[in-house]
Amino acid sequence: MASWVLSGCGLKPLPRIYPMPRTGSNPNPSKLRISTADFSSDSSSLCSVGRGRNWGLNVSAPLRFQEVGEEGNEERESEVVNGFVGGDGFDPGAPPPFKLADIRAAIPKHCWVKNPWKSMSYVVRDVAVVFGLAAAAAYLNNWAAWPLYWFAQGTMFWALFVLGHDCGHGSFSNDPKLNSVAGHLLHSSILVPYHGWRISHRTHHQNHGHVENDESWHPLSEKIYKQLDFVTKKLRFTLPFPMLAYPIYLWSRSPGKKGSHFHPDSDLFVPNERKDVITSTVCWTAMVAILAGLSFVMGPLQLLKLYGIPYFGFVAWLDLVTYLHHHGHEDKLPWYRGKEWSYLRGGLTTLDRDYGWINNIHHDIGTHTEAAKPVLGKYYKEPQKSGPLPLYLLGVLAKSMKKDHYVSDTGDIVYYQTDPKLN
Repeated sequence: MASWVLSGCGLKPLPRIYPMPRTGSNPNPSKLRISTADFSSDSSSLCSVGRGRNWGLNVSAPLRFQEVGEEGNEERESEVVNGFVGGDGFDPGAPPPFKLADIRAAIPKHCWVKNPWKSMSYVVRDVAVVFGLAAAAAYLNNWAAWPLYWFAQGTMFWALFVLGHDCGHGSFSNDPKLNSVAGHLLHSSILVPYHGWRISHRTHHQNHGHVENDESWHPLSEKIYKQLDFVTKKLRFTLPFPMLAYPIYLWSRSPGKKGSHFHPDSDLFVPNERKDVITSTVCWTAMVAILAGLSFVMGPLQLLKLYGIPYFGFVAWLDLVTYLHHHGHEDKLPWYRGKEWSYLRGGLTTLDRDYGWINNIHHDIGTHTEAAKPVLGKYYKEPQKSGPLPLYLLGVLAKSMKKDHYVSDTGDIVYYQTDPKLN
């Protein structure tokens, strides 16, 4: 998800502009993740850094889309070293002229203050809405109201996930015990193993933008893509199936990776995390038992209408938001390997999105870099403004699914390529 989680932040100018790009060393990302529990956000105009300079790199970028299985030489036409530069001369894969310290300096001090009372007020608000919606739907119990309930409740389940997400980041409060208890209650209620997910999400943040090491919606390499059968490829890139992938990911991760979020011996975890993983799996199992008991009390059909369908609505929200946080920009964005990857450069490939009325409901999870815009310059991609409901994002999603299929097995800076056989 977020590379830097910034909200409620004003703008602060960059202290100085560096005349030449600098990559520097890779800091400890765990100490540089920026999070806050204040979810309000103000929009401002984008500033440009280093306008007119050419920071182009020689990278592997397709001049045309190669058909999977097409033979060629080592210097295939789809991997010509040509530097992927936009029409304005800006290369998104070039090392930026700023460092993480510059981004941190641009963030107002109040963004670093964690307010557990405010965080808990969001929990109380969201839980009250969830129970209120369920009570209203059960009382009305007619087919004119159910679709509205399913959309609203699925959105509220997603809001609960976002609050648990911030518990996992430690931005909910400074108290690890409060974060753990609140995170378990919030995530277990929507069938997410809190610690299992928290740890894999940490792995994502520490490796965002890395082809092989990233954990969330990372691209398939051409080799792995070719190994998938046609049905798997079709399901992976044909809507709505990718938007229902999260439960499968929790059990078996992504293609090319092994392990489960529920098993303490999974490749995702180290030995000292075993107790945490077991605790979360037990909590998840307890929630399943509660749901099984409710099915006997109210009947399986009523439970499906009250909980099951909203659950899949939540899954769709989660997959939509996290996918579009890393895909779907009108300009191709790079993915990195080897020495070209750094925590900063990987984070610069993420995208903000505007969700209209949903912004406040899901605690502005779509916006992460507001205060840092003057520092980021052209590396920041201004999101398209949404109407009350972000229906335009369905078109962005569909377009990305048709063209963002795999990346080259070679090259340290690579871009998505398309398999025309799927379209």
